[in-house]
Amino acid sequence: MGNYLLGSYSARLDKSGRLKIPQKFRTTIEEQYGKELFITSLDDQAVQIYPLPVWKKLAGISDEGLIHLRPEIRSFMRRVNLKGAQHEIDSKGRILINQKLKTITQLNEDVTVVGLNTHMEIWNKENLDKLIEENPLTDKDFEQIAGLKPQGQKE
Repeated sequence: MGNYLLGSYSARLDKSGRLKIPQKFRTTIEEQYGKELFITSLDDQAVQIYPLPVWKKLAGISDEGLIHLRPEIRSFMRRVNLKGAQHEIDSKGRILINQKLKTITQLNEDVTVVGLNTHMEIWNKENLDKLIEENPLTDKDFEQIAGLKPQGQKE
């Protein structure tokens, strides 16, 4: 199966705002991280869904509390927690996207689920298509991407 969430899938939100996680993503998440998730929006364009262990590491959360006490980190945490909540994948492989997040990100019935290695994004299909069309990758983008060092590798 693999340890990463790769690719994209078309999906539908039901009338209650539940999303059935694509089976390949669900299997990877549950095998690697368990059923607990953190659901939020970082940019008001899409809903981000993080396995809880991934979110805790990203946010600098440990059993002792927040590792980072800098003002900008606190501001970030207020923002994502105001919109976000911890959820669990139900027995049918679904999660609930709350109305606030659906409204902010303009989610309707038809959505696109995009894998971003360790988490997923849920997009309004038309908004994602428009974003991709209006922001094509350029040679300069590829040069910058090629120059990135893996995390933890020194220059």
